[in-house]
Amino acid sequence: MGGKWKPLIIYHLMTGRKRTSELRRLIPDITQKVLTTQLRGLEKDEIVQRKVYSEVPPKVEYELTSYGWGLKPALDFLCYWGEEHLEKVHGDKFKVLELLYFCE
Repeated sequence: MGGKWKPLIIYHLMTGRKRTSELRRLIPDITQKVLTTQLRGLEKDEIVQRKVYSEVPPKVEYELTSYGWGLKPALDFLCYWGEEHLEKVHGDKFKVLELLYFCE
């Protein structure tokens, strides 16, 4: 689970199955190469599964495995800690979150 991108990828997959392009939109600072590498690593670790549809153009979707869903409590705790960190550092976490939401 090393790296800064894997928790974000997992977090977004917790809302449902996603295509690579959807993940790129949700995580705009990640490059295509890094996203692909991280997804392959998560697939190798059996945290996500890749579903390939036999269509033209090819369609690929990623979703969490049941093993991957086991990470939810840990990610929930990290999100809670992150919100508390925002409050400690910035005073009003809602202003920071509003700014982040507005920038998306």
